[in-house]
Amino acid sequence: MAESLIQKLEYEAYRAGVQARTQEARDWFQKKLKDMGSINRQNLLKDPALIKKNKFGIGNMYMFFYDPKHRATLPYYDSFPLTIIVDKAPGGFYGLNLHYLPPTLRAKLFDALLATTNNKKYDETTKFKINYQLLNSLKSAKYFKPCFKHYLTKQVDSQIVMVDSPEWEIAMYMPTEQFNKASARQVWKESRSMI
Repeated sequence: MAESLIQKLEYEAYRAGVQARTQEARDWFQKKLKDMGSINRQNLLKDPALIKKNKFGIGNMYMFFYDPKHRATLPYYDSFPLTIIVDKAPGGFYGLNLHYLPPTLRAKLFDALLATTNNKKYDETTKFKINYQLLNSLKSAKYFKPCFKHYLTKQVDSQIVMVDSPEWEIAMYMPTEQFNKASARQVWKESRSMI
């Protein structure tokens, strides 16, 4: 069985005495993942801690490769989204791609979204209970606008993997964004101006 990067990070956090879903955990994962440098996205999709799926489910977080239909006319796009599925959409789904925010704002949005989960078990039953109207009404979720994207299922270009709730924080800080036509810094600057 392949070694799991995600489980290795969970174990290291546990050994360091880091409590999940705290500011300390966010700081620890952010620093640890930044120090690691680049992550092989192809290998990450094979990580045993991630759950291979055949379809997307509303309220879950996913990773996948994506090739936008209108990539020629888009100013930039992320070809490896980390997306929370919000709703069905024509030809696909609406999702919140967390990569469109810098890590500090990503954490703020994530905190707001945690208040919408269907339970506080943080196990395989835990999902986000969000829709566009709820996001728009939550003052604490104001950071969602640059992240809200329409994805076409036909343009998904890989296996899809679900990130289960115990691994949400780790996935959120992994430097896996793969922006095309712009740097992450440029995208994050524009996202800040949208908020």
